Amino acid sequence: MKVPKAGAVVAVIALAATATGCAGDSAKEPLAIGIKFDQPGIGMREANGTYTGFDVDVATYIAKELGYKPNEIEFKQVYSSDRELLIQYNEVKFVAASYSISDKRKEKVDFAGPYFIAHQDLLVRSTDTSITKAEDLNTKRLCSVTGSTSAENVRKTLAPKASVLELGSYSDCLVALQDNQADAMTTDNSILAGYAAQKGNEGKFRLLGLNLSNENYGIGLKKGDTDLQRKINTALTKMVSDGSWDAAVKKNFGPANYKYEPAPQVTSGS
Repeated sequence: MKVPKAGAVVAVIALAATATGCAGDSAKEPLAIGIKFDQPGIGMREANGTYTGFDVDVATYIAKELGYKPNEIEFKQVYSSDRELLIQYNEVKFVAASYSISDKRKEKVDFAGPYFIAHQDLLVRSTDTSITKAEDLNTKRLCSVTGSTSAENVRKTLAPKASVLELGSYSDCLVALQDNQADAMTTDNSILAGYAAQKGNEGKFRLLGLNLSNENYGIGLKKGDTDLQRKINTALTKMVSDGSWDAAVKKNFGPANYKYEPAPQVTSGS
């Protein structure tokens, strides 16, 4: 029998040890979280590649409580029309994207929270005084985002005769409003406040201050994942109790002089 040379044996042992070490030291898989990329104050991808906004701070806090550092988070862009799909197909672990809890959505996904209460409102050009209430929209052009509860609420309840323009993002609606292709824009007041206060928009737009609905923001997650739901609810409760929630709200909404609701009671199964 041919005996292998000592050097070869050492090399084989070293290779095996290296392989074992690599397996043990493999990097943690990033935590994929769905957020909005175009909502100032809520979820915004800045020009330098960083992410800002209240939902970003909430998602980062939850990730920390789940054992993830900020550099172990992978933020993925979601749109109002595809949030359920990204959750269902495991593209993201959860979604924090001004995601209002509704019975219709709960047919497809589960929610943790709520963690914020907003109200549907209208944003108009600062020079336009022809719209003072929701009924005025019946003779106006209204812009909202495809798949949003706000557009559905206007169409079904508030102003069924309104001409509704549904676009892919709120940024597109803001451009339509600025260019006089729409007379008003509707969504949650928290989102509208962020746009009105954004640098370059000061004085161009105003909120009407209409509480047209109650929007309870929740964290969307895969249906049936009660373990993750429980962990996120625990994280949200802790975020409120340790003062981090208040700090995040003031940091993100303070410049807009936005009157926000106190932190809502987190429920065990939203």
